[in-house]
Amino acid sequence: MTADTPRAAGSFRKKRGTLIAAIIILALIVLIVIHIISNKPAKMGTPPQVVSAAAATLGSMPEILNELGTVTPVATVTVLPQLSGYLTDVGYQEGQDVKKGQFLAQIDPRQYEINKQQAQAQLAKDQASLNQARADLARYTQLHEQKSIAEQTYIDQTFTVQQDEAAVKADQASIAQDDLDLAYCHITAPVAGRVGLRLVDPGNYVTASSSPGIVVITTMKPTTVQFTVPQNALSKVLQRFNSSDKLAVTVYNSDNTKQIATGTLYALSNQMATSTGTVTLRATFPNDDESLYPNEFVNARLLVDTLQNAVLVPTPAVQTGAPGDYVYLVNADNTVSVHKVTPGPSDGKNTVILSGLSAGQTVVTDGMDRLSDGATIKIAQPKPAGASSAPAPASSSADTPHKSGKRANSAASASQS
Repeated sequence: MTADTPRAAGSFRKKRGTLIAAIIILALIVLIVIHIISNKPAKMGTPPQVVSAAAATLGSMPEILNELGTVTPVATVTVLPQLSGYLTDVGYQEGQDVKKGQFLAQIDPRQYEINKQQAQAQLAKDQASLNQARADLARYTQLHEQKSIAEQTYIDQTFTVQQDEAAVKADQASIAQDDLDLAYCHITAPVAGRVGLRLVDPGNYVTASSSPGIVVITTMKPTTVQFTVPQNALSKVLQRFNSSDKLAVTVYNSDNTKQIATGTLYALSNQMATSTGTVTLRATFPNDDESLYPNEFVNARLLVDTLQNAVLVPTPAVQTGAPGDYVYLVNADNTVSVHKVTPGPSDGKNTVILSGLSAGQTVVTDGMDRLSDGATIKIAQPKPAGASSAPAPASSSADTPHKSGKRANSAASASQS
């Protein structure tokens, strides 16, 4: 019994030490777990999205239709010969402005002068026959009253006079035709305008209505611009046009960067193109400076109406998606909500909201990429005027030589030692 007591005591102390060590280790583990849990960062919520916002305002907005148009001259005339003959003279210079009735070209008139002389000779002959027939009719009339000739003889002479009168009229018509042919030989400008390039040179034989003609004359001023508008915009145009209001039309160049001329709408087509659902309109321009050139492509802006006291928002605020047209409306608790609106005319910078928004309400204008309904936002403060966005320099250029020089001196000292 005495021999086993120390051994048992040692075994007990060993077990107790192991138990204590296990307890200590367990306590350390519990402390570490508690420490980790207590120091675990709190779960962060979604940070507010930084956006730009603007308030809806009241203002006026011109309702303008922007359409592609073509400069269409008031008159474009191809001068064609009315009869056949050799072209003996051309009386214009290419690109010259001519007046109505101004001489353009001459066809050899000799053949037509001969035809006129023949018609005049025939007229003289038939006129003499008519005079003789009338003299005989006067004599037969006296004899007929005296019952000295047969009734048929008197009637036949009456018909003879009528035939000779008809022959004289036919001769006079032939002479008039010859006069017209001689007039056609002297070709003049049917309208005022500018002649194009010469199509036929003197010496060529031309025929009646021969193609391509003698020359083309285009009226430069005034001129018109022809353009189309969609059918859904036609009702308002018709309403203003039929009320005798002069609708202003402004024309810009083909790349829409420079204003060329201003005019007024004066005509609408009488039917709509079924293939495009558009109707053609025509506006007139004085074109005194000839800035509008025939057949030139231009951009036409038709001022249909001007909306007064309209709700205006910056154009980027209006979005289009699954709900339709909408804006992100800023709420009082710095959240946003999707708000459906009905947009109207726009001038590029601002857009009219016809319904769904009131003046004074704030909408998001920039930073909508990751927004959703109910998202928290932070409105960015506008940058102060004159603030520079250039980053500060990382280091001064004067410091670099100093540091490099110091390193160089250290290296030199090390090599000497």
